[in-house]
Order: sequence, then C-alpha cells, then structure tokens
Amino acid sequence: MTTEAYFLSDIHLKNLDQPEAHVLLGLLEDMGSRIQATHLFLVGDIFDFWLGGHEYFIRKFSPIVDHLRRIVTGGVEVHYFEGNHDLYLRDFWQNHLDVRVHDRACLFQLGNLRVRVEHGDLLDPADRGYRFLRWLLRTPVIEYAGSRLPGGLLARIGRVASRTSRRYTSQHKTISDERARTTVRSHAERAIHEEPFDLIITGHVHVRDEHEFEIGGRKVRSVNLGSWADSPCAFRITDTRQEFIQLP
Repeated sequence: MTTEAYFLSDIHLKNLDQPEAHVLLGLLEDMGSRIQATHLFLVGDIFDFWLGGHEYFIRKFSPIVDHLRRIVTGGVEVHYFEGNHDLYLRDFWQNHLDVRVHDRACLFQLGNLRVRVEHGDLLDPADRGYRFLRWLLRTPVIEYAGSRLPGGLLARIGRVASRTSRRYTSQHKTISDERARTTVRSHAERAIHEEPFDLIITGHVHVRDEHEFEIGGRKVRSVNLGSWADSPCAFRITDTRQEFIQLP
C-alpha cells in the first residue's frame, strides 16, 4: 500500500474563529476524498489548551473532533503526541476516537523510511525550568482537574497554564532562529544513538528546519515542523517524496 503521511504541530488553536482553525478543518475535510492520506500525525500543541477528556473541550472544538472521527473511521491512522498545551489525551482521544496517543518519542515504519516522531519539548536537556513545569503538569492534581472542574474554571486555568508554559519555554521561542536550529539538530544527532532511524520529526521549537547529517556512512534527516503562527504548513511523506507543503 502506498504511504501518504501528514505531520502538523504547534497550531495553538484557542477557538474556531481563528483562520488556522478554518485551514485545519479544510485539510481534514479533504482527507479521504481529494487527499488519499494513510496517516496523520498531530505532533503536539494543536490546541492552545486541552486537558483530559472534559466535555468543555469536546464541545468547544466539536467540528475538529467530528472530522477526525470521520477520517479514522475512513481508515486514516491518526497519532496524537501530547505537547505542553495538550495533556492527558488518552481517555477521550484514544478510547473514544481511536486516535493513538503518545507522551514520548515513537518510531514508525512509513514505506521504506524508519521515522522517529516526538513533540520536541525535551530537545534541550539543560532546560531545567521547562522540565520542572512538564513534571508539574503531569501530577495527579492536574489530571484530576482535567475531568472534574467546571468548564468556565478550566478555561481560566487554561489561560494561565498557556501563559506559564510560554514563559518557561521562551528560551527556545525567542532565541535566534540559528540557535533554535542548532538545538533541534543537536538533539537529532544524540537521538540517533538511542535507536536508528532515517528521519526524525519534531515540533515545539517555533522554527521550521530541515537538516541532513551522516552517521556510519548513512544519511539521516531531521525536520522541525515550526509553527502555524508563521504560516499554515504540513510536512508530507509519500513513497517518493518528503516535503513541506503550504496549506491554503
């Protein structure tokens, strides 16, 4: 079977009035009809805040949820990597939508490519501030809040959590593009020693980047997806091509 896989990250949807929401909905509408996609990878921070399986989020973003349910039913394999703005997704996304949820790096065989995918929030081992925040956001208290608190209160917590996350991750998101690319590429060159791959795809760092390096005589490629704040974009893998595509 031919492969046609799409990778998206760092859309940071706050509501459905954003232009980015219309672009995402258009892409999901096309999947299974005009676009014969086999895989869709949501590589974290798709929403500016989504916590657990609370009805508040499901209602707020119901058109996106409905479209994803349709393409999964139609045979597209969808993977969602938790970011630092979307957490505790497994109960709803995996158990009710059949979207495969991941909270760490995973390897996939796509055609003849071995591909490592991760959100990218652990790119920099020296970023202790963010690592503390990541631990805090994954404590039982936060998980409990994701299913029990009233929607209005959860929305207010979400605004605070999003601002806090941005403050802790500002080191990556305000540094020069060149330093950000160096961080991404250094991580790729470390990660290849954990388990071999042909291509690594990350998000989190809001800089679009493609880089090729060689290890053991074999060429390896690193791709960072960047942010939709610059322009809506996806990375696409087919049996013959690997490329960024601009979305209308």
